[in-house]
This record gives sequence, C-alpha cells and structure tokens, in this order.
Amino acid sequence: MQALILAGGEGTRLRPLTTSVPKPVIPLAGRPFLTFMIDWLASHGVDQVILSCGFLAEGVEAVLGERHGDVALRYVNEREPLGTGGPVKLAEGEGLLEDRFLVLNGDVLTDIDVGAELALHERSGARVTLALAEVEETASYGVVPTAADGQVEAFLEKQEGPVPTNRINAGCYIVEREALSLIDAGRPASLERDLFPRLVGDGLYGYLADGYWMDIGTPERYLQGTWDLLAGDPPSDLPARDESGSLVYEPTITAGAQIGPQAVIGPHCSVGSDARIERSVLHSDVSVGPDAVVLESVLATGVRVGQGARIEAQTIVGQGARIGPGAQLPPGSRIEPGAEVD
Repeated sequence: MQALILAGGEGTRLRPLTTSVPKPVIPLAGRPFLTFMIDWLASHGVDQVILSCGFLAEGVEAVLGERHGDVALRYVNEREPLGTGGPVKLAEGEGLLEDRFLVLNGDVLTDIDVGAELALHERSGARVTLALAEVEETASYGVVPTAADGQVEAFLEKQEGPVPTNRINAGCYIVEREALSLIDAGRPASLERDLFPRLVGDGLYGYLADGYWMDIGTPERYLQGTWDLLAGDPPSDLPARDESGSLVYEPTITAGAQIGPQAVIGPHCSVGSDARIERSVLHSDVSVGPDAVVLESVLATGVRVGQGARIEAQTIVGQGARIGPGAQLPPGSRIEPGAEVD
C-alpha cells in the first residue's frame, strides 16, 4: 500500500525549534519525528511513502534519504504553499499515486489500526474514509458527526459554542484516487474545505479509531508525545530507558548530574555536576553547566546553558542559543536560535 504524508508546513507553532529545522525531522525522543510515522505505516503493509515537502524541503530529504527500512521514500516539492489538497493533486499530476492510497497529516503520532480503517472503507464502498479520534476539548479542532454505519453527516470547521460530537478529524485518510476529480490542479486547495464537505452524503465515511493519537504540533504536545513514548505508549523500538524513565544517548557526559524523570538527553551532550534535568528534551551537542536546572523544556541542538542558570517549564530554546551563568528563564519562554541571554 502507498501513503502520502503532508510534510510541507512551516511548523510555526513549534518555533523556534522549526526556525531552521523542518518540522518533519525535528528530533522526537532522539529520532527524526517522521521515522515514527513511517515505522507505524510499515507495520500496516505500507511499502512506499510520498513526502510532500515545502518549507526547508531539502532538509527533509537530506535526513530521511530514499529509504527508511523496507519503505521506499519519494518526494514532491511545493514551490509555494498548496494547502492540504494541492500537494495531493501535485503528486497525482506527476503520476505517483495508485488507485487507492493513504493521506496523512505530517504532525501526528499514532498507532491507529489502519487495517480496521481499510476494512470499513472497503465494506462501505467509501470514496474517502477519515480516521476519527475522540477528544475532551474540541475547541482546537473541527468535529465530524457520523451516522451509525460510519457515514459522515457533516464536516464542521472549528467553532465556538456547543458541538454535536467530540469526534475530530485525526488526519489519516484512505482515498480513492477518482475522488480527486473534485479538486482543481495547479492551485492551493484544502481537503477539509474543498473536498470532504462535497463528499458528505456521497461516499465520505468516518472510522472511530482506538489507541493512541497525538498532534505534536505545539510545544506542549511535543513534550507530551515525548513523555508518552518514554512510557511505551505508543509502542516503539526506542532504546531501553533508565530507572527514571529517561533516555540518554551516547556519547554523553552526565557525571554527577540528576537526570530524570522522563528526560531525553541526545548524543554528544554534556551535563555538569549537580545540574538537574527533569522531564526535558536536549537535542544533540547541548551543554548544561554545573548547578543549572532545566524543567519541562526543550533545548535545541548546540544550546549552551551556563552554571547555575534556571530554565522553567514550557520553555523552548532555539538552536545555538547561549543562556548565561545564573540566568533565569521564566515559564513559557521562547529563545530564538543564536540568541544570547545573560
């Protein structure tokens, strides 16, 4: 089976992590994020993935290459942003799409049962089947009410006030290629606005997915996805965690430091004596000085943190930034790449 991953967005909600690194390959638990998606797809029989790239496209291909395990990787390039529908038409125009294929948002960490979704798709004769997830808070999402047989009754964009269901679009679609005739080629288009509403009552079905689902497109959810992976849900082939539930990649120096719980320390990092790293992520080549404290935050590649500095929760420090000795970063700070904070 074939899948197309929509990986062309700028990842603005994850800045400054994505200022200089494309969102699809930012490290998640020490690995390029999309490798988790590709492994999950491979477990469901997908043997070819098309990556639709735009912002920093060359960086995605440089990291992932032409194969990941047994999965062949192909690339289509958006020279200008084309939304969620335009890239699919672009791939169709280049003759890359099979008669039936998956389309996936490029920021979803999940273990949805694609086989069960496909069974509903075939049983119902659907033109498009959407995976749906149930959430407690719907304000950030559009909702998708369905009939008892799974037929979608409406496709509703984000709205204030009461909504008819807590089922949301989970960003995993099974698509019959003929349905793309409803989208014009060569211009920006949205699957959610230009295709799915037109298919309501005409072959649009929803599959309520069990299991894990997380949109990692914000710093808060990026951290939550990291902690969930460390805890083993969703399953992955990450290396063994230590007794604190943390993952420390080699070679890294952490002599005399307190690491964990639930921390990820990337390769070539240095953590000084009596420093404390809790529920935080250090990408590669990060240096944290003695007596420094990092709490529930993300430090991108090449960050330097001076002795006795303190970084409070939900802080994101961009690539190559310098946090001086004794500096105090309040909760929710955003430090741009290369910045210096005294």
